[in-house]
Amino acid sequence: MKWDQAHLLRQRVGKAPPRPRAKVITIVSGKGGVGKTNLVVNLGIALSRNGKTTTIVDADLGLANVDVVLGQYFDHDLEHVIKGEKRLEEIIGFGPYGLRIVPSASGVQGMANMSPEERERLITELATLEYNTDFLIFDTGAGISRNVLAFANLADEVVVVVTPEPTSIADAYALVKLLVTARAASGIALVVNRSLSIEDGRATGERFMMLAERFLRHKVRLIGVVSDDVLVSQAVRRQHPFVLSHPESTPSRQVDAIARSLAGETVSPIAERGLLLGLKRLFGGR
Repeated sequence: MKWDQAHLLRQRVGKAPPRPRAKVITIVSGKGGVGKTNLVVNLGIALSRNGKTTTIVDADLGLANVDVVLGQYFDHDLEHVIKGEKRLEEIIGFGPYGLRIVPSASGVQGMANMSPEERERLITELATLEYNTDFLIFDTGAGISRNVLAFANLADEVVVVVTPEPTSIADAYALVKLLVTARAASGIALVVNRSLSIEDGRATGERFMMLAERFLRHKVRLIGVVSDDVLVSQAVRRQHPFVLSHPESTPSRQVDAIARSLAGETVSPIAERGLLLGLKRLFGGR
């Protein structure tokens, strides 16, 4: 029997589960090379270690690398879901402390290039994550694209990763400006990564927040600073997350503080930005 995706969509829209939904976080960056995916993986482990069921979706369709940072290989990925070969629950992999991973694959076409049937299949499958995890984290590609804006629109909070470098700040500001102009984010937070010192990181964050409030009339909150440390780059090369290899290090404690900050905020059980409805609106569906 052919799977009637439209019927499943109507069922899930009309009958939402009674339990609280996941807090949806989309993590973005204005430019590549700022350590975004490394931060995503270590943050996911920190949340899982603190007892929160956490699912990371590698939403960088085309240049997936969450598996690379983890040093793990997954037999199946989102491409198999898009093609209808696997259900989403069949491709979920597991990392440290039960961290759930929805892997993507390098070379997967962007959503704009998918057929209506493929988009609808992906929409329906991603929507199943909304009520079976505490935190749902989308790791998007760097820069500005339709996919980034779409996943930002689904989030309770968008976390922008920036470094103190002027080019990173400029590109991050351009991204935030677009998010604000397009009303693609209900809340925007900032993490300053690879900071030479805590003071330098806070100063960078404060400047960024001031710019956003002054010129964009939007408040961005600073939720953390992660120090530049040789052990972080060593962990990346060894494909072993630094919160595991060096749990008492300054970067690990800083990531854990970010995790506690995010975990301290509650989500209404009635979703104003429901994942299924948001995906349908943004990418279409029958």
